[in-house]
Amino acid sequence: MDDIKEIIEFLKVDSRLDFKAYALQIILSLTGTAEGREHLLGYPEILRQLIILSQVDASCITVAKDAALALINISGDEIGAKALVLISETSKISATERPNDNLIHVCFSSILDKESSLADPYCMILSNLTRPAVLVDRIVTLTEKANYNWNQIVHAFAYANTYNTKGANLHYLGPVLSNLSQSLIVRKLLTDKTHPIIHKLLPFTEYKESLVRRGGIVGTLKNCCFDIENHQWLLSEQVDILPHILLPLAGPEEFDDEDNEKLPVDLQYLSETKERESDPDIRIMLLEALCQLCATKVARQILRSKNTYLILREYHKWETEKMALLACENVIDILIRTEEEIGLDNLKLIEVPAHYNEKFHKIDQEFLKNH
Repeated sequence: MDDIKEIIEFLKVDSRLDFKAYALQIILSLTGTAEGREHLLGYPEILRQLIILSQVDASCITVAKDAALALINISGDEIGAKALVLISETSKISATERPNDNLIHVCFSSILDKESSLADPYCMILSNLTRPAVLVDRIVTLTEKANYNWNQIVHAFAYANTYNTKGANLHYLGPVLSNLSQSLIVRKLLTDKTHPIIHKLLPFTEYKESLVRRGGIVGTLKNCCFDIENHQWLLSEQVDILPHILLPLAGPEEFDDEDNEKLPVDLQYLSETKERESDPDIRIMLLEALCQLCATKVARQILRSKNTYLILREYHKWETEKMALLACENVIDILIRTEEEIGLDNLKLIEVPAHYNEKFHKIDQEFLKNH
């Protein structure tokens, strides 16, 4: 570590290939430990050179891969992610120049490049960078400044199996979309009623081949459910989000014809081999999305008319995870009440005094303890 300054010269683009490769091996090994990563943060020029070297041409693909792997490790720590975003924000290089030290631009550029062999590592880097909530708005700003088209980004994700000619699956774009959809700007773009993008994401709530992709999209849909002005539209035939939220929670239970007919078509007469979502965190996100949709009277009435309670009743019998049970009961508690009992059109307008918040928190903790 004492001689790390000497490595910087070997990391330059015009250095001999064998020198670059050797220097990158040293850097990559350092990024494998928390101490090593922390030490590297004291050398912003090394971080900058890693961004640049990850873009070298096909003749140096090994160098580019090692640089990208080092960036994945560094961006995995919040302090490392902040350092890399700062370098991107202070870049003096034009967006059209290559190589570039604006990592956000570099990531999206590679992801949207149909012939990129490093699209997946860049998705992982971007997933790490967008994880800290404090960086989301800054990254959205950088993305907007670089004029990247969100429809194109979602298109690449949705059709990854044919989009990228090098076999990249782009699964980690799922968590990227989930993280970035914490921003109102991104949610508005995803739910634009004139040119909606959200439709392309709906099928992936049941995508069995990748937990990462599936979880990322469920997180994105949950975030989109926070905006109550979109609830009626999301539940309408134009989007029809409800079956995509309920289907992962549904099992192989048989219902009579009357109950089945009230369910959305996609939930009627399910196969006896139908399995529920296996990941408890994803199940909780689905339930949280439903809870958000319960905020307004009109949305609650739609949920009841679609027999949502029936699916949740059977799901509750099956569930064993305490946090998921609590989330399920929160939704059921709203749906089984009459509107007269609820007495409010928009539940988000309720101002709960601090001492009640504390009391409710204690009740939840007691529930988790005793179940």
